[in-house]
Amino acid sequence: MPTILIADDHVDITRILADYAKNEGYRVLIAHDGEEALRLFQEHQVDQVLLDVMMPKKDGFEVCRTIRRTSSVPIIMITARGDDFERIMGLDYGADDYIVKPFSPSEVMARIRAVQRRVNKVEEESDNRLTIENLEIIPLENIAVIDGNRIVLTRTEVDLLHLLASNPERVFTRDQLLDLLWGYDYVGDARTVDSHIKRLRSKLIYPHPTWDINTVRGRGYQFVVFEESP
Repeated sequence: MPTILIADDHVDITRILADYAKNEGYRVLIAHDGEEALRLFQEHQVDQVLLDVMMPKKDGFEVCRTIRRTSSVPIIMITARGDDFERIMGLDYGADDYIVKPFSPSEVMARIRAVQRRVNKVEEESDNRLTIENLEIIPLENIAVIDGNRIVLTRTEVDLLHLLASNPERVFTRDQLLDLLWGYDYVGDARTVDSHIKRLRSKLIYPHPTWDINTVRGRGYQFVVFEESP
């Protein structure tokens, strides 16, 4: 039974979401402030985190950043603001997705199921590692290896990199990437992809001389392998 940690200072919200998650077969942990969220995360084996931005003691950004120091567990952030500021901050801190209040519990569960499907798919594919030039991608461990250096990625980052690198030269639009990675009708901004690409590039000590995650202006992104000079 997968475990989800729901952290929000509004008791009614946590109660409703907990009921929905339990009906979906999840074991639920509930926190109403950031310190409690981190304590529960450290004491239990957590498979997903649903994390509100505005919480007492430690806000969601600080909790997300702390979790990301040691774990690549999927994190979905909840924000009361619909502008770009909190969305971009959350994604930059390593969140996999975000939801804007007010929301319907069914929308939240759709996001949770989509993340869980991606996790289950990787676990079922025991040998889906990919090697291109000096880059090795190991989705089962949520890591990339470049010239022997191991780089820890989030679930979304490793799925994004694996998808692009498995299809060199193919241009993926932002909408295609959202559909292929999230696996549902995404309700949000396609620029979410841009934030994940930016964070992925920074982790990969980008750029590299033999390959590139290329931005195709007006279209999207592609993984390019350079031919060796004669």
